Amino acid sequence: MSMAQIPTTMQALVTQADKTAIVEDVPVPAISAHEVLVQTRAVALNPVDWSLIDFFNIPGTIVGSDFAGTVVKIGKNVTNVTVGDNVAGFVHGGIKSDQGAFAQYVKAVDELVWKIPDGSITFEEAASLGCSFWTGVQSLFHPERLGLVEPPKKVIGDHWIFINGGSSSVGLCGVNLAHLSGYKVVSVTSPKNFELVKSYGADAVFDYNDPDVIGKIKEATMNTIHNVYDAIGSESSQILSMKALAPGPGKIVVVRAPTEGAKANLPNHVQIIPTLIYTALGNDFYFLGNTFFPASPGDRAHMVQSLKKLPELVKDRLVKPNPLRVWDGGLSGIPKGLQYLKDGKTSDPPRRP
Repeated sequence: MSMAQIPTTMQALVTQADKTAIVEDVPVPAISAHEVLVQTRAVALNPVDWSLIDFFNIPGTIVGSDFAGTVVKIGKNVTNVTVGDNVAGFVHGGIKSDQGAFAQYVKAVDELVWKIPDGSITFEEAASLGCSFWTGVQSLFHPERLGLVEPPKKVIGDHWIFINGGSSSVGLCGVNLAHLSGYKVVSVTSPKNFELVKSYGADAVFDYNDPDVIGKIKEATMNTIHNVYDAIGSESSQILSMKALAPGPGKIVVVRAPTEGAKANLPNHVQIIPTLIYTALGNDFYFLGNTFFPASPGDRAHMVQSLKKLPELVKDRLVKPNPLRVWDGGLSGIPKGLQYLKDGKTSDPPRRP
C-alpha cells in the first residue's frame, strides 16, 4: 500500500468516561523517525485490556495490546522493516489517544515489531504471540529474572523448571519456551488440561488441587527445582511455588506482585521477582493508573534481541501459538470478547463462535 492510500481517519475502540469503550472515528496516528504504521489484520485480547476500561479508565484512549498486520508506512530512520512486510507486536494500550492495538491502524517502534515469515502462521496466531509470549521471554530469559538459556541455544544436561499454571495463556508460552531451550518442565493445572500442557513440551503435569502435589513434583524432579515461573501469581500459587523448591538458592518469577503472605513464608536464599512486560517497551509509565515504573533500557534491549530470533523459530515451527478462539465482527466484536474474558470462560475449548 502506498502512503497516498492511507486515510486521515480510522476506526478505533476508544475508552469513554462511563467506563465503556466504543468504536469511534479518530485520526490515523502520525509516526516518528523510528516508528512504523501497521494496518491491523488481527488482534489478541488480554485481561488487562478490560481492566483498563473498567477500573483504570483514561477517557479518549485507544484500547488494546497485541496486534498483527501489514506495514503501510515507515519512519525516515527505519531500516529493519519495509512497506508491505507482515509484522506483529505489542503496545501499551489504554493510555494514549494515538496508540492502541484495537484500531484499523497502529503505530509501533520499529525494533519492537517482528516479521511474520511467509507461509508460516496466520495473522491471528501471530497476534497471539504478544503479551503472554513476551512475558514468558522476559520471565525465563532476562538475566535479572530467571536468566535461563535462551533458544535457539539449549541448556546442557538435565535441568528442571517448575511452571505454575501451565494451561494459562502465559503458562503455555512459558512451557513452550522452556522446552525449546532444552529444560525439563514440570507443571500443575487441572486434569482436563494435562494433555494440552504436555503437547507444548511439559514432561510431567500434576493436579494443583491434589493434596500430595508437592510430593509428586519433588519425586518427578528428584527434588532439583531451583527455578520457578509462576504464571498465576495469586498468594496460594506463590506459596505452592515456594514449597516446590529444592533446598538451597532459588528464584521464583511471578507475574504479579509478591503478596505479603508469600513474602512472610519466603525461605532463606530464595528470591521472588515480579515481572511486568510493559517495561520491555522502554518507557516511563503508570501501571493500572497509580504505580509508577521508570523506563528500563535493559528490559527493552533484551526484548529487542529476543524478537530478532523469533521469525526463525516461527518459520521452523518451534514456537507454537496458543489455542485460539477467533471472534468475528471486527472492532465491534471486541467488547463481546472482553466480556468473555471477564466471565472467566477462557478455559473452555477454543472454537470460532
